[in-house]
Amino acid sequence: MLRYIGKRILQLIPTLILVSIVVFLMVRIIPGDPITLLYGVSEDGGASQEYIMQLKDQYGLNDPLPIQYIHWIMGIMKGDLGTSLVTKKTIMTELTNRYPYTITLAVWGTVVGSIIGVIFGVIAAVHHNKFGDNAVMVISMIAVSTPSFFLAMLLMLYFCIHLKVFPSLGLGSWKAAVLPITTLGLGAVGMIARTTRSSMLDVMGQDYIRTAKAYGVPRTKLIMSYAFKNALIPVLTAIGLRFGGLLAGATMVETIFTINGIGSFLVDSVSRRDYPAIQSTVLVLAFSFVVVNTVVDIIYGLVDPRVKYK
Repeated sequence: MLRYIGKRILQLIPTLILVSIVVFLMVRIIPGDPITLLYGVSEDGGASQEYIMQLKDQYGLNDPLPIQYIHWIMGIMKGDLGTSLVTKKTIMTELTNRYPYTITLAVWGTVVGSIIGVIFGVIAAVHHNKFGDNAVMVISMIAVSTPSFFLAMLLMLYFCIHLKVFPSLGLGSWKAAVLPITTLGLGAVGMIARTTRSSMLDVMGQDYIRTAKAYGVPRTKLIMSYAFKNALIPVLTAIGLRFGGLLAGATMVETIFTINGIGSFLVDSVSRRDYPAIQSTVLVLAFSFVVVNTVVDIIYGLVDPRVKYK
């Protein structure tokens, strides 16, 4: 187990290096200059061209791209993610203040989506090709096809504006968290339900399930103790991918509900061409996603003793 964990940690290094290179180059492809965008030029009543060049030199934006990349990576190795060109705060401070909001949304969104999705998936598998199965598949298709921003706006219009039972902005109380978490959770239901259904149907077709049924094992025990337990690994994979995706993919929900999470910070950084903030935020999100997948792989062995780490 320890050797496997060590190997997975070592695999993080080339992955993160590749992500850092891609992100570093992509942010510089975005049209626009962050300094000019922030301060303007003299013709528009902004800063002089000389001052703009001075600021670019100060932030190292006039250096060759390889030098800029090396400086950025060396700073990360020292624990310095850089300083935002817009807020003038360290990116570590920005992410530390915002990460709890994103984690809250991702964790509870995954919990809600997993509980509902697994229940729906089991119902669909048990009632295969019957009304329950067809109903779950329709609901799953709708959940998968509905964009999160559209669902968020529908929920906001009905529960915030029409019924006025939930606040529409921020994440200051449990009431304010209900709609964002519901939006993310319902978005996860479709994929998890379909994965659970497929995995359950595969397991329920195995010989040992038919043998247990022939020996008179109660239906509930047959489904939960035999079939569901052995169908868990694909389900865990789907849940882990969804959780990792929510860490990086709650952007639209955070923006619509005005939540100061990492997603909204990343959107603001892209719109303002804040190179250091974009680079370091994407790298942190990539690291979080890979760590979540590694943890899920380790959980496999706890759920299914047949899984061996070599």
